[in-house]
Amino acid sequence: MTDNFLASQRGLLAQHRGLLAQQSGVITRGQALAAGFTDKAIEVRLATGRWQRLYPGVYATFSGEPSRAARLWAAVLRAGTGAALSHQTAAELYGLADSPAPLIHVTVPSGSAVVRPPGVLIHYSGRLAQSRHPVLTPPRTRIDDTVLDIAQHAATLDEAVSLALRAVGSRRTTAALLRTAIQGRPRLRWRTDLVAALGEEHVGAHSLLEYRYGSRVEGPHGLPRGTRQRPVTRGGRREYQDIAYDEYQTVVELDGQAAHPGQSRWRDLRRDNLNAAHGLVTLRLGWVDVTERACASAGVVGATLAHRGWPGMPRQCGPTCRLPPAP
Repeated sequence: MTDNFLASQRGLLAQHRGLLAQQSGVITRGQALAAGFTDKAIEVRLATGRWQRLYPGVYATFSGEPSRAARLWAAVLRAGTGAALSHQTAAELYGLADSPAPLIHVTVPSGSAVVRPPGVLIHYSGRLAQSRHPVLTPPRTRIDDTVLDIAQHAATLDEAVSLALRAVGSRRTTAALLRTAIQGRPRLRWRTDLVAALGEEHVGAHSLLEYRYGSRVEGPHGLPRGTRQRPVTRGGRREYQDIAYDEYQTVVELDGQAAHPGQSRWRDLRRDNLNAAHGLVTLRLGWVDVTERACASAGVVGATLAHRGWPGMPRQCGPTCRLPPAP
């Protein structure tokens, strides 16, 4: 193999550095041939270990362990033209997943003949042209479609609502945009419940527990509506109060953790003390308080608000309501 040949191949890589940088160093055989590489040049690079075959016809143009980004690019390139990362993998890219899913999720247009690569789960969609994000790379479904794709296969309603609220709370989308996306999916699982969770009466809820507080404690028992995620700045630090009843100087903090780590516990105590220093009462409610003892919790919140000037009183949410008698 001549020095001129090797130099010419290095020159081809340099000319297409932008493509390789965008695709995390991954290239398809078709892209390599279009860039000027010959079949022989590709095989030599694979044989010498300078390139790696990640899937048939998809190569990493480097040695060593491929990065997560390179593996995602390899999966979507192997799936073919028009494919997009989707479901839990798209959620990972949007920062909505706590950890990568065991399989890489890729959606392809309906009718595509795709052999499932190892480690990849293939989905088919007749509306991928609309749901595929027009700009972001690696190719992925839009965030609203990603949320609804996962909701469609969610094991429980809580799982579906939790992801939708997390997406809204992250400010990567809005409740209005999600509701619009839902309208385009008449067969969506949990459709009615998701529309309700994203309704105007729940605007501002950033977690499933906040949504449950509004739908089980506050609303059904006639409590005034508190401000969600109210920002406060103290000591140069910006923090957020879960539910703030400003007129009645009361704050409700919601804790979905089963138990507090020590650092979080001391942080909460500090915040409660600062609230007290500003004349605010802090009520802390956990998951059980909101989901299983909603009526009793409504009684506590209502009594606290009444002591601080609220002219109303909680009402029973139904014939089996366990709202305690007014003090």
